[in-house]
Amino acid sequence: MLSEAKIVAFAATKDGARSRAFYEGVLGLRCQSDDSFAIVFDATGTELRIQKVDGLRPQPHTVLGWSVASIEAAMAELALRGVTFERFAFLAQTASGAWTSPNGAKVAWFKDPDGNLLSLTQR
Repeated sequence: MLSEAKIVAFAATKDGARSRAFYEGVLGLRCQSDDSFAIVFDATGTELRIQKVDGLRPQPHTVLGWSVASIEAAMAELALRGVTFERFAFLAQTASGAWTSPNGAKVAWFKDPDGNLLSLTQR
């Protein structure tokens, strides 16, 4: 039944204006709507709803990720826009913060203004 339905991605924010500035201005997503409940972005054909909430405890795992052609290029562009990449003591990461997984995929993590963990992956 759902194999033919489009998926909708969700994240949450306590500060809609700050999140909109980040997802639209820093990440470059196109805002489709912004109301008292959520900010909706077009993430390359996937609807991304950033829910406006009163309380939020960010999870320690990745909540959203993007597949990119070149992780180093994407990281460099985001760094120019003020994004800081996360470092994890238990992972061997490059100087820029990318990690190569056992299957060869390169992954890097960063946080949105609410502390939601986001990622980039180059397969």
